[in-house]
Amino acid sequence: MQNQWGNGSNNWQQQQQQQYRAQAQGGQVRAAAGGREKFIVRTYNHLFGAIVLFAAIEFALFHFELAPVIAGAMMSSWWLVLGGFMLVSWVASRAAFSATNPVTQYAALGGFVLAEAIIFVPLLYMAEQVAPGAIPSAGLVTMAGFAGLTGIAFWTRKDFSFLGGVLRWAFLMAIVAIVASLIFGTSLGTWFSVAMVAVAGAAILYDTSNVLKHFPEDRHVGAALQLFASVALMFWYVLSIFISRD
Repeated sequence: MQNQWGNGSNNWQQQQQQQYRAQAQGGQVRAAAGGREKFIVRTYNHLFGAIVLFAAIEFALFHFELAPVIAGAMMSSWWLVLGGFMLVSWVASRAAFSATNPVTQYAALGGFVLAEAIIFVPLLYMAEQVAPGAIPSAGLVTMAGFAGLTGIAFWTRKDFSFLGGVLRWAFLMAIVAIVASLIFGTSLGTWFSVAMVAVAGAAILYDTSNVLKHFPEDRHVGAALQLFASVALMFWYVLSIFISRD
């Protein structure tokens, strides 16, 4: 009788211990999920802020009639602009991902948004001249594309990290094509813009998947920078398509 009581007591204790362990593991899982959710919210809040800042800078440049001056200067020295922009992009990305100081991360994001705003001036100025109404239309198409691709990544929860290698090769080939067009004075045409919109869409899927699964939770500024770069890339080539149609 005592053995049966002892065995029953041991079984009860084991069951209690298993329940405690299960509760602890469940608490850890919930805490981890909660941390990732906060990271995602912070990332997209910063992305929204970056887009608003970009729009505000462009508005100021056009409102104070600085856009024609900037566009003229950049068109005459496009090689230097392209090289400087690529350098700023690389430095900003490195700083936003590697820096532990929040001030440095925000400085990288702000600097990148400013660089993007300046590099967009010639294209936006051209759009104003040859295709009135193209800018808001391209903006709506870009936001719709971004929302759709983000929804796919969130809905499927698929890991799109395999796109990383494909994107590196695509960007390398795009740079080669752009440099070749500058050297030989040829136009890349509408199909190149269409292809780059597809590349930007793949980049959005890749970045969103990384936000959901892989980015460290203290790097929401870097994640926002990466997403902003992909959105800006899509907007650039969507607007190029609208301009080429007029």
